[in-house]
Amino acid sequence: MSRRQRAWGSLIAAVLILTILVWRLGAGPFLEGIRMVDGRALAAAAGLTALTTLCCAWRWKTIARGLGVELSLSQAVAAYYRSLFLNVTIPGGIVGDVHRGVSHGRDVGDVGRALRAVVWDRAAGQTAQVALTVVVLLALPSPVQSAMPLVTIALAAAICAVVLLMRARPAGTRSWAARIRRAVARDIHKGLPARRSWIGVGLASALVVAGHAVTFLIAARTAGVAAPASRMLPIALLVAAVTALPSLGVWGSREGAAAWLFSAAGLGARAGVATGVVYAVMMLVATLPGAAVLVVAWFRRPRPSEPTEPRLQRSTAHA
Repeated sequence: MSRRQRAWGSLIAAVLILTILVWRLGAGPFLEGIRMVDGRALAAAAGLTALTTLCCAWRWKTIARGLGVELSLSQAVAAYYRSLFLNVTIPGGIVGDVHRGVSHGRDVGDVGRALRAVVWDRAAGQTAQVALTVVVLLALPSPVQSAMPLVTIALAAAICAVVLLMRARPAGTRSWAARIRRAVARDIHKGLPARRSWIGVGLASALVVAGHAVTFLIAARTAGVAAPASRMLPIALLVAAVTALPSLGVWGSREGAAAWLFSAAGLGARAGVATGVVYAVMMLVATLPGAAVLVVAWFRRPRPSEPTEPRLQRSTAHA
């Protein structure tokens, strides 16, 4: 499937989910969610997003340095804000990350290595998110708690399968699987940061997951949900897990997941949609610095100079 087909598929899926929600619940929860957003919620989202973006930027900088591509922390923060804004506003959920990797690669003259740094950066974040989500879902009651033992076993089996697959030698040396295996092995053994650096990467990733969960809890409170945090935390992590899937992005999938989870938890689908809308508005406002980075980059983009020299040559020839 091509990149354009995936983008169209994400957009169509988002429209279908939102259409079903409006058909079943009406437009009320969406309008209520927008009206409920206040200045305190927006300020909290901006502060938490600044903290999580700093953690993400430091993680990306550390991984990129291990792969041999230099990146300053200020550049990483600006690029990460831009990436978040693009991911929030464009269907697919990975457009900003691709742009981040390609832009950094062009700056350092190695697009392939810069893109690998972005892939490892996202992998570190996703791994921390999955691990913390599994721990919380095993410990706290949630609509999926009964299925968590089987899910944990399945995840362990999948990890073992990936490790065995990476250790196995592919039949062909020029196949895409062989190239991926060699690139991953090279990055792990020679490029990625030392073990002590991975402790910091893991801590930064955990802080990012916690920041997003707290932002969702604030959105729920803003939407009028009075359930205790112990009941809301598993829902927050599950919604974050759904919206982290690159094939779905955030449009529609967040509201659909929140509606189902809130309904299954006895909180009402309308409250779930309203919370999803509040969270969406909070994140859009919190990532607006990324739009400013895009505007500044556009104004700083070199303009093509006018061909003044050929004109001088022609005028001299006529003279």
